[in-house]
Amino acid sequence: MALELIGSFFVAGALGLFVWALRRRFAALPKWLVPLSAGLGMIAATVWLEYTWFDRVSAQLPQEFEVVDAEGTTSPLRPWTYLVPMTERFSALDLSKRARHPQVNTLVTAQVFGFARWQNPKNTLIVFDCAATRQTPVVEGMQIDEAGVVTGAAWVTTEAGDELHEAACLES
Repeated sequence: MALELIGSFFVAGALGLFVWALRRRFAALPKWLVPLSAGLGMIAATVWLEYTWFDRVSAQLPQEFEVVDAEGTTSPLRPWTYLVPMTERFSALDLSKRARHPQVNTLVTAQVFGFARWQNPKNTLIVFDCAATRQTPVVEGMQIDEAGVVTGAAWVTTEAGDELHEAACLES
């Protein structure tokens, strides 16, 4: 966050100095153009950093991660997001750590990472029941026996087309 603030200040300073130099060359330019250009430069840099966050973070993920559930959001504090929504959070499934139950092929366990702007990534181990289109996070006291029966779980039914569930249940 601090580096992005410093970057915004750098862009604002560079643009302000550029317009200041132009003003020294062309005296007809108004004085207020210098702080205006610096302010617009800072806003433009901030908007660019906000919009490219998802692309920068998802590009740094290992190749075996599959990005799912990227959410585009809008905000009245950022009116431009009503025209082009901004991605502030997404989930990524670690395909290399996905495991199927040896007896019940439709029971899959996978590591899911949640990424959100200005927050540390969170990871959760989730059990997916591909046949019943439901899932549950692995919690203390939960057990999966040899026959594939899960006890102590709070199952959540997923909707058709749920990207996370489809990616976890996809045959490799």
